[in-house]
Amino acid sequence: MGRTVSLMGNLWTDETGAILSAELVLILTILVLGTIVGLAEVAKAVNTELNDVSNAIGRLDQSYFFAGYKSGTGGAKGISETAGARYTDGVDDCDLNGTCEIVCSGSNCNTPTNEGNQ
Repeated sequence: MGRTVSLMGNLWTDETGAILSAELVLILTILVLGTIVGLAEVAKAVNTELNDVSNAIGRLDQSYFFAGYKSGTGGAKGISETAGARYTDGVDDCDLNGTCEIVCSGSNCNTPTNEGNQ
């Protein structure tokens, strides 16, 4: 028991290798600044990818076509008949939005963005 108390007393009063509070403040400041810069870059990368996704969705063409058919030789009247259909997707303001950048980076920070077809 005496040896344990003596060892604990020696450890309690030992100051070799102690980290000063100024060193801790410096290390924590560097860590916080690095974290802030890292999170800012992650946010920029996420915004850039979401902008790419929105441009891809805007460029989808939703046009379609299917042919009709006419069946049978029932004299003057056909047995069955179905008309075809067609839909042509027109160009909207957002469809040609391939150059719009929502993320400011480098030299394009002061350039105006594309506001659609005008």
